[in-house]
Amino acid sequence: MEKFINLFTDFGFKRIFGTESNNDLLIDFLNTILDRSNNPIVSISYGNVEVGGRTKMDRKAFFDLSCTCNNNEKFIIELQRVEQTFFKDRTIYYTSFPIQEAGKKGKNWNYELLPIYSVSLMNFVFDEQDDEVISIVKLMNVVKKTVFYDKLTYVYVELPKFHKTEKELITNLDEWLFFFKNMNNFEKVPLSIQSKLFLKLFKQCEIAQYNQKEQMSYKQSIKEYNDWYAVTETAEKKGIVKGKIEGKIEGKIEGKIEGKIEVILNAIKKGFDNQTIQDLTGLSVQEITKIRQENT
Repeated sequence: MEKFINLFTDFGFKRIFGTESNNDLLIDFLNTILDRSNNPIVSISYGNVEVGGRTKMDRKAFFDLSCTCNNNEKFIIELQRVEQTFFKDRTIYYTSFPIQEAGKKGKNWNYELLPIYSVSLMNFVFDEQDDEVISIVKLMNVVKKTVFYDKLTYVYVELPKFHKTEKELITNLDEWLFFFKNMNNFEKVPLSIQSKLFLKLFKQCEIAQYNQKEQMSYKQSIKEYNDWYAVTETAEKKGIVKGKIEGKIEGKIEGKIEGKIEVILNAIKKGFDNQTIQDLTGLSVQEITKIRQENT
């Protein structure tokens, strides 16, 4: 087994970011990701550790936690392992929960909302149009190109886009992204680490210091991680094979139709019915009907 935990597992993610004794790690991480040097988060209180994942399959795909910061800002911090078709939709859906909860305060509520942040740490790329690792999204006025509402913020961290090596790390952000992405690949604590915070991070990630129950939990988490990876990889391979087969079939069909389309169009102009055209070309009535509809 590796020396340090995989932070993309359920156990690893919650151990580092969902534990009260490690809230200094989460505070520094959020301040770094959000560039909060001018208005830093100084304290955090945890709410429900898990706010999402309604099905067993969902829970294997992503893990999340919620917390409230010093000025009552709400954070939903989510780890997403694999690509999901409606991933953006889901991040918006989950921010609706703290919004709705704000409305339960009483009859005289004036609709004032507290700032809400959705921070998604992704082990996949969902926007291949640019090389930006971190995307920060707010509601905007599309005509004026200005922020329309600044209390709802979505932060997407696409970790596969981060390619710096250990020797290329310069900023605190570089270090966080690098360590998060590569923690389980280390065999020892890098000599370059000087800060107490990152020394603590490595200490908390060291498997040998966990008790037997924690090590068993981590092993189970790794099993789920590998199972999920195997499932998605198999699905992708089947999709590729299926796509190749469908492409060949579609190509043959298109070729067959394209070679006879002129004959079909001439027959339609002369008033031949579909059955007669089928006898002339060998195409199905459905194919002939489609051509007829597209050219009338």
